[in-house]
Amino acid sequence: MSERLDGVIVATALPYAPDPTAPAGLRPDLDKFAEHCQWVVENGCRGVGPNGSLGEYSSLTDAERREVAQTAIAAVKNKGIAVIGVHGVGAHQARHWAELAAEDGADGVLCLPPTMYRANRREVVHHFEEVAKAGLPIMVYNNPIDTKVDLTPDLIAELGQIEHVVAVKEFSGDVRRVLEIKAAAPHLTVVAGADDVVLESLLMGATGWFAGYPNVFPAECTELFDLAQQGKLTEAKTLYERLVPAFRWDSRTEFVQAIKHSMDFVGRYGGPCRPPRGPLTEEQRAQVDADMKLATS
Repeated sequence: MSERLDGVIVATALPYAPDPTAPAGLRPDLDKFAEHCQWVVENGCRGVGPNGSLGEYSSLTDAERREVAQTAIAAVKNKGIAVIGVHGVGAHQARHWAELAAEDGADGVLCLPPTMYRANRREVVHHFEEVAKAGLPIMVYNNPIDTKVDLTPDLIAELGQIEHVVAVKEFSGDVRRVLEIKAAAPHLTVVAGADDVVLESLLMGATGWFAGYPNVFPAECTELFDLAQQGKLTEAKTLYERLVPAFRWDSRTEFVQAIKHSMDFVGRYGGPCRPPRGPLTEEQRAQVDADMKLATS
């Protein structure tokens, strides 16, 4: 399969508009979202990844979730790739979302192991075998912090034997995993998942970045990725040191709110989140502002 799901793919944040008839009084603003998807690709990113955690997929209705995916696919068609989040509680739900993504013209899917359930190894393998039946390239997502299931390098190697599994988004925070995965499954694309260890991951051989902060500054993030891929360590390190205080929010509980606030900071539209995510505290807002001032200095 030619599509390796590498490069900088933005885990796109989802803007809302006030609507008293919508859940929590907020409806997805699909016009703003389409413009945002186009903007990040025009500013150097390879593609977009809607309906991930940053896209608040778990707070959307089924109809909204599909509309968001369709909007992203249409917005970047012939300009970038769309990798749709298909996370589900069980294999049948994840497969359903993957089949809809295929029907809607997605370039690939991002998939966690079963959510809300600490699946065992056999159940994890079955989950991805079912998702693979949709026929799209799959980026396996290891996020043991949220799922309580750690896709260890040996398990990644087993998943890599499933047809259509082409990449792994590594969000354990342990940069040692990059080389371990490359050794265990050299045919897979290793994708940096956590913004605040991205340079370390890229220098160890990751060739993708499924990223949060390109929602805020896509051009700078693309430059950082390119410098790292070219081995220009001095230039990459100088840029990274300026950005990484902001990047650290990507690994915190309030990462969605922080990234949306950072978007507001630079004149984009981030806006509010749906529950269960509430607003940042005044102290948190002040810290995000301080980190963003350094990042944009």
